[in-house]
Amino acid sequence: MKIEDEIKQSAFKSEYQKAYINLVYTSGYLQQNQAAMFKPFGITLPQYNILRILRGQHPKPATVSLLIERMLDKTSNASRIVDKLEAKELVTRKQCPSDRRTVDVLITDKGLELLRQMDDLEGGKGTGITNLTEEEAAQLNTLLDKIRD
Repeated sequence: MKIEDEIKQSAFKSEYQKAYINLVYTSGYLQQNQAAMFKPFGITLPQYNILRILRGQHPKPATVSLLIERMLDKTSNASRIVDKLEAKELVTRKQCPSDRRTVDVLITDKGLELLRQMDDLEGGKGTGITNLTEEEAAQLNTLLDKIRD
């Protein structure tokens, strides 16, 4: 559906304004769809993001600062998210033996198993992104990278 129909606005000041609004709206749309898919697994998008980072590090632990650096949503509170994942027994946390000021975070077997169950959700399946051809997805990636340059 066109952005004009989605937000009930027929005119924009410029194509740049329209593109910006379209991008912001689509980002929210994708996040809502993904949140709905994650709900049955009992985790949020930021929690999933941290678990994926930890799986990529496994079997090595990660520090909270590394998690913050690699998170998709830079405004998320990584320490609080790790607290919630630890309460669900999806991660463990312990003081780093070489630097007592640092805390090591490690994904548990239970966390790895949860990600295995969720692997079918990778790549945005069910969010609409797969409506694009692979060529269109590559073009979109190029354009999004260009916006951030």
